[in-house]
Amino acid sequence: MAPRRSLGARFWSYQAVRFPLPGFIPLVTAFAFSSAAYSRVVRGAPGFIPWERFAVGAITALVFFFMLRVLDEHKDAEVDARYRPELPVPSGLISLAELRWIGGSLVALTVVANALLAPPLLLAYLVVVVWASLMTKEFFVREWLRTHPTAYLLTHMAIMPAIDLYTTGLDWLAEGQPAPHGLVAFLIVTFLNGVLIEVGRKLRAPGEEREGVDTYTRAWGLRAAPTVWIATLLGSAGFAWLAARDTGTAGVTLAFLIPAALLCAWPAVSFLRRPDRRSAAQAETASQLWPLFTYLLLGAAPYVMRLLGSAR
Repeated sequence: MAPRRSLGARFWSYQAVRFPLPGFIPLVTAFAFSSAAYSRVVRGAPGFIPWERFAVGAITALVFFFMLRVLDEHKDAEVDARYRPELPVPSGLISLAELRWIGGSLVALTVVANALLAPPLLLAYLVVVVWASLMTKEFFVREWLRTHPTAYLLTHMAIMPAIDLYTTGLDWLAEGQPAPHGLVAFLIVTFLNGVLIEVGRKLRAPGEEREGVDTYTRAWGLRAAPTVWIATLLGSAGFAWLAARDTGTAGVTLAFLIPAALLCAWPAVSFLRRPDRRSAAQAETASQLWPLFTYLLLGAAPYVMRLLGSAR
C-alpha cells in the first residue's frame, strides 16, 4: 500500500478544488487594498497605510475567507457525504480535524500579528469571529433557515460587510480616527456584492439541477432568481456611485459604472430569455468580476488619481 501523502501535499490538492489560492490571493489583496485606500482618500489622509499593516491585513482577510470555507465544510458535511462524495473531505483526501488545525493555526497567527501591529483592529476581528460563529450554528434556527432561502442568504452575506469593516479599518480604526463618510454606502456595496456572488454561482438551467445542491433557481424559480441577481447588480452600482461621491470621483465613477453594469447584466438577461448552461456560467463569471471592478473603482482608482495629481 502506498504511503499516505503529507498534510501539506493533501492540503494543496484540497485548495485547488475548494479554495483556489491563485484566484483568491490577488482578489482578496485587491479587496483589502481598495478598502483601505477608500478610507484613506475619503479621510483626506496623506499617503497609504504602513505596508506591514497592509500585508497583515490582506493575509488576515484571506484567512477570514478560508475559515468561512472550513466552517462550510463542517456545516455541509452530512449533505456532501451523501450527495457529493467526490469532494475532498467526504472522499477522505483531508479530514475536518485537519482543516480545523490548519484554520485554527492561521487564526492564532493573525490574531498575534494584529495585536502586535494595531491592537484596535482586534475589535473588527472580533465582529467577524462572532458573526461567523453564529453562521456556523445557523443562528440556532437551522431548520427554519433551511426552509427560508432568502433569510439564509441575507443573514450569511452579512459577514461580507463585517470583513469590510476590518479591511477599511486598516486605515481609520487602526489610527484611532472616526469612521469615514461614505463608509455605510461602501459596506452596502460589499453586502450586495456578496449576494451577487452567492446567487450568481447558484443559477442552474433546467436539467442542470443536482439533488442535494441548493440553488436559487430551484428555490425562487427560473425567472425570479436572475431577476433578483439583476436587481442586486443595479443596487450595487447605485450604492457604489453614492460611495464614490465622498472620494470626489462620482462623475468618473458613473461613467464607468453604467456600461460595466449593462455588460455584466447581459448574461442574466440572456438567462431570463433562454435559461441554459452557457448563460448561467456567464452570469457566474460576471458575478465574480463585478465586485473586483467596483472595489478597484471605489478605492484603488481614486487613490491612484490622487497620487498622480500630487506628483504633478
